[in-house]
Formats: sequence, C-alpha cells, structure tokens
Amino acid sequence: MKLISVNVSQPKEVSYHGKRIKTGIFKEPVSGHTMMRRLNIDGDGQGDPSVHGGVHKAVYVYPIEHYDYWKQELGRDDLTYGKFGENLTVEGMSEDTVHIGDIFRIGEALVEVSQPRVPCFKLGIKMGNPQIVKPFLESKRVGFYVRVLEEGEVGAGDAIERIEVGVGQMTVKEIVHLRHLDTTNTEAAEKAANLPALTPSWRDSFEEIVAKAREGDE
Repeated sequence: MKLISVNVSQPKEVSYHGKRIKTGIFKEPVSGHTMMRRLNIDGDGQGDPSVHGGVHKAVYVYPIEHYDYWKQELGRDDLTYGKFGENLTVEGMSEDTVHIGDIFRIGEALVEVSQPRVPCFKLGIKMGNPQIVKPFLESKRVGFYVRVLEEGEVGAGDAIERIEVGVGQMTVKEIVHLRHLDTTNTEAAEKAANLPALTPSWRDSFEEIVAKAREGDE
C-alpha cells in the first residue's frame, strides 16, 4: 500500500443554481511532505463544517485504482489526483479490503477508518457533471474518511501499513451497501450499529433501521 498524492484546497465560492456556495472540493496535489493534523491537513479546509470535516471526517481517502474505472465510465482523460475531492490518493486500499476501524500508519501519521464517503451535489460541481452523484454512490467506489489518531507528516510515495484490523471486520463496501442500497438487512445493520469506530451519526442511522424493523415485528 502506498500514498500516491496529497491534495488540499482552501474553500472557495462557486455559482450553483443562481446562488453562491462555498466548497473545499477543488483539491490540488501538493509537493513534498505536509502535516496531517487532528482536524485536517495543513493547507486544507472545508466549505461547510457542519457536514464536512471534524474529528470523524478529518481526511478523505480515495483509491487510485478507481481512476481507470471512471475514465472509462465517463469517457474522460482529465482525471488528475484530487479530482474526486480526496485529500489522499492511495494505492492498494480498496473499499472491499479496508474495514471500519482499521488503523493505518501513513508516513508519520496514524489514522483510523471511520466511515464511507457519501457524495453530495458538490461532487457534481467539481466534475462538471451533476448526474455523477447517484452512479458514484451505487458503484460503491466511494472512498472513505479517517480520523487522525497521531499527527505527523505525510507525502507522496510514503508507505502505508495496516497496524490493526477493525473490530467486527465490516468493510467500507459492506457499510455503504447496507446504509444506502440494502436497508432491509437488519441483522447486518445491528452488527454495524455496534462498530465502535463507526462515526456516531452512521451508528445512529443503523440503530434506527433496527428499531423500525423491531416495531414492524410487534
């Protein structure tokens, strides 16, 4: 596993349906090594902190392997690092091999996988394609967020090492499938709700699925 690129952006205003909105999705690669901190990477920022960033979504990670898929799917050859809004473009960390709660050493930093990424309309703005949001989610090639357990410098070319496998061993792919594409699997939802490393809002969502199922059984 390897870190391919570190990408950052300060929030900027863009026009969307006649309104001005702020977004930090326009990530660009940086050279050299950069500090990864508890809430973000130096030089990075979020346009709407109420839904982006924070301890549980400090850094967004996306596998380089998906770039070829989207190049073919979208018929584009302009997909440079950071195109999907990711902070870290990585190699060898697919959603079907990375678990919620996995702990990785990336460069000098230590991170823990917290949740899948769910795309919003800002991905459509970045890609110049509003229709991409739904197929992006349905493809389950969504990447994932990590919380930073130990701050440290990271840079392109750094090795990535899995230090610990998450409790429950539920993959990022399983979690996004359960939450958005298979909401009737209450047994798996109950297991997901008990993952200690899963972001609290996601655990709450799975608890609601289980509670509704139990109400229906009464």
